[in-house]
This record gives sequence, C-alpha cells and structure tokens, in this order.
Amino acid sequence: MRKIILSVLGILLIVASFLGAKKIIANKKTPKPKVEKIIKTVFAKKAQNQTIPIIISANGNLKAKRRVELFSEVQGVFRKGAKFFKPGESYRKGQTLIRIDASEYAATVLSAKSNLYNLITSIMPDLRLDYPDIFPKWQAYLNSYDIKKSTPTLPEMVSEKEKYFISGRGILSSYYSVKNLEERLYKYNVTSPFNGILTQTLVTEGTLIRAGQKLGEFINTDIYELEVSIGKSYSDLLKIGKNVTLSDLNGSEEYLGKVARINGNIDQETQTVKAFIEVSNKNLKEGMYLEAKLAAKSETNAIEIDRSLLQENHNIFIVRDSILDLIAVKPVYFSEKTVVIKGVPNGTIMASKPVAGGYAGMLVKIYEDKTAKIQ
Repeated sequence: MRKIILSVLGILLIVASFLGAKKIIANKKTPKPKVEKIIKTVFAKKAQNQTIPIIISANGNLKAKRRVELFSEVQGVFRKGAKFFKPGESYRKGQTLIRIDASEYAATVLSAKSNLYNLITSIMPDLRLDYPDIFPKWQAYLNSYDIKKSTPTLPEMVSEKEKYFISGRGILSSYYSVKNLEERLYKYNVTSPFNGILTQTLVTEGTLIRAGQKLGEFINTDIYELEVSIGKSYSDLLKIGKNVTLSDLNGSEEYLGKVARINGNIDQETQTVKAFIEVSNKNLKEGMYLEAKLAAKSETNAIEIDRSLLQENHNIFIVRDSILDLIAVKPVYFSEKTVVIKGVPNGTIMASKPVAGGYAGMLVKIYEDKTAKIQ
C-alpha cells in the first residue's frame, strides 16, 4: 500500500512540475531589441560647372644647355696652368683649361718650318732668272716668314707655269705638312669655348695624358634646360616659345621658362613626348629638381574634385533627399591630387569629402562644409 501511495505522489509531483514549467514559459515575455537608426553626417556642397584650366605637371632635373666633355687628342704630361683644374673653377671664354707639355712636339714643328723655308730659299735664284715677274711676291713672302710664328699662307699662284714649278719643287706638300703639324700643336692647349665652370675633372697636374682620354666636363651656367615628358594627348597643345612656370621641390621659388624644343617622336612604352624647357637664373644649378606647370587647355562645363572622391567605375556620391546615391561621371584629366570631371548637373548636392563606408541608399544628413571648394 505504501509503495502505491509513493508512486501516485511521484506521478502527481512530475505532472505538477511539468504544468508549472509550461505555465512559466507561457507567461515569459522576451523584450524585442530596439534598432537605433544611425544617420551618417556627410560633407557636401552644390556642384557648379565652369571652365577649368588644365595644368599639366611634369618634373625633371636641370641640365646645362651648353656642355662640353673634354677629351685629349694628343699625348703628354699635364702641366700647371693659370688656374687649378678642379670642379667648380670658373673660366672665361678663350682661357686655357688644360696645358699639355708640347716641348718635344714643338721642336718637330720648328724643324718642319725650317725645311719649308729652306725649300723656298732654294728656288729663289731660278725664280729671279726664269720668272722675274713673280719673284717679288715670293721674296716678300720670305721676308715675312718667321718660324716662331704661324706659317703665313703661300702667295697666290696665277699661272700654270708657276703652279707646276712650285709644286714640282715639293713646296706645296711641305707647306701643308707644316700646317698640319701646327694644327696638332694647338691641341696641346685646350681652351674654354665659352664662359662657364668645370663640373668634373679626371686628371691632375703631372698626369700622363693619353690620346682619347677623357679629362673632365665643362658647362655654361647661363642657360639650363629641363627635360619633361608630356602625354601624347596634350603634346599637340604645346608650342615652342610658350612660357612655363617652374618651381623647386619645396615650392618656395618660382622661375619663368619657355618651351625651346619638342621631340617629334613618341615613346612607345610610355606614350609620352619629351619637351625641353629653357630657363635662366643665377640661382639655378645643374641637377636641381624642378616641377613644370604647363597650361595646356581649358575644359568647359567641368568640375574639379579631389581624386579620393572618385569611386570605382567612375562614380561619385551625391545626396538626394537625405539618401546617399551614386552617379556616373566622365573624368577628362587626372592630376596628382585632383581630377576634372564632366556630367554633373548644376545644383547637384555632391559629397565634398570621402564618405567612409558609404553606399547607395545610406541615410545621411548634410553638414555644410564652408571651406570645401567645388569649382
């Protein structure tokens, strides 16, 4: 009997527990989470199309327009000149840059001049007897002949007989041999072809210089050239003589140059054309890095924006009734920081700063950016 009573009580307890749990579950109400609407603030301004000047930026290093690589055509020992042969040394036009010892060769030239003088002297008796009419001019030539000076030009030979007589005695061949030796003697002194400075020196005093050896570099510091590469689409807009504004790396100094030359060949790899800008200023140095700003053309009905505002597939963000949207635009020119676009109607509210995480359909509110510039 006791077992039966305990069994009944156990069953009743289980049933009561089940009914109680069911009632508790039925009466339990879970509060639904409230979704907060996040409205992102964007910087925007009305678009206004206008004429945008296209300024092409290009850069490069200055090079002297007139430069000479110094080579020796003769052999000898480098002797001290009026100035030291060192980088940075300035010379005036006609001053001696390099003096090579020519004492041995000069003696050879004097010997050849003496031989020519002796040849002409040997024919004078025959000229007096057989050609008395041409004797005076050859006598005058001998009188003016000085072996320590440059050999004077031979008298003009007007008749065939005179030419045959002079040539037959070997005077013409001897004369041109002497002139050849004299020309080579001049090459022992290398003179400055223009006002400038030495930028490179490869020899010092006492060096044995050999024929064909490079000695250094000499440049003119009055005029420099800047070589820049321009896209082929704008190459036809460049004109020789057009003024160009140049600035240094920091943008602190500006110089005025002009287009001096334009290469007629397009680089096959980069599809660019090389232009050469001529500039002159006493503060310029060879090798200086300069940036050129070329006014190529103007685009009408266009807007210039920051490149970060241009999305994939050439879209930009606009705001329509507090909803962010995308519209397609046509980029016409990219600079380093900005892009010129077309296809934005006047009055369109467009984002003036990048929208982080932005997407079409996002709910936004506009913050009027007074400093944003949409041209």
